[in-house]
Amino acid sequence: MLVDGGSMLRRKALGLEWGRSYSGGGDNASDWWDEIDESEQWQKGIYFTLCGSYALISFIALVQLFRIQFRVPEFGWTTQKIFHLMNFVVNGVRAFMFGIYKSVFLLRPKALEIMLLDLPGLLFFSTYTLLVLFWAEIYQQARSLPIDRLRPTYYAINGLVYFTQVCIWIGLKLSPGHAVIMVSRLFLSVVSFCAALGFLIYGGRLFVMLRHFPIESRGRQKKLYEVGFVTATCCTCFLIRCLVVSISAFDDNADVNVLDHPILNLIYYTLVEIVPSALVLYVLRKLPPRRISDRYNPIR
Repeated sequence: MLVDGGSMLRRKALGLEWGRSYSGGGDNASDWWDEIDESEQWQKGIYFTLCGSYALISFIALVQLFRIQFRVPEFGWTTQKIFHLMNFVVNGVRAFMFGIYKSVFLLRPKALEIMLLDLPGLLFFSTYTLLVLFWAEIYQQARSLPIDRLRPTYYAINGLVYFTQVCIWIGLKLSPGHAVIMVSRLFLSVVSFCAALGFLIYGGRLFVMLRHFPIESRGRQKKLYEVGFVTATCCTCFLIRCLVVSISAFDDNADVNVLDHPILNLIYYTLVEIVPSALVLYVLRKLPPRRISDRYNPIR
């Protein structure tokens, strides 16, 4: 997303107008927010806090990947292993970007800056739609339905998303302007909404199927909780992303990827990526069994 160099000036202008309209304008309730946004110390502290949070989640995902690999090395790269690997990459990239936040937010040309800021969001989409694919395969197998088309569909959807985004980046490079930036933000909003819809459809179907499963057991109840909790968490985080990105398409003051919006960045990324990633990794922390029945066919 584009750095709006005039956002701070606009906020100051709005503050002046507010001060003219009301007495005691210097005591606005929003003054503390503006002071933090414009403070280099607060910016440094908040962005390094985000860097550390992402780095921790990335490390946890890597540890979980190694634990799974040591437990079931004979299965190769299963969906579960790829999910943790992608979590490691996504959160690692975010940690690196917030670690060098000044260089990223003030990068030139603008097209390169926007690409670096949007790419982790696309990788986050691919990572968690992989979880939707995993649930879809489980649901289809449980219903004795074919799963051959699910994985190609996942690849096709992600390929289309990345191709469209690359075209938008090229368009921004050739003809930079607010209209192209608006299209980019609206496209990311649509992508986030589709991800939330995928979780709602397949997470909901799997949850309902587990509720009607005839055998009452501790394992069933745990899986029911796992699917319901992850579905609600991921649905919520993608809907929040959809809403915020949609608003930022029409209001630059709501743009999170701006240097002088540290509080907004902290709230936004905590809600849509850090907390959901941490909760999902915690819920999915259980390792696969060491030995499985010959009749069990693991989903790869």
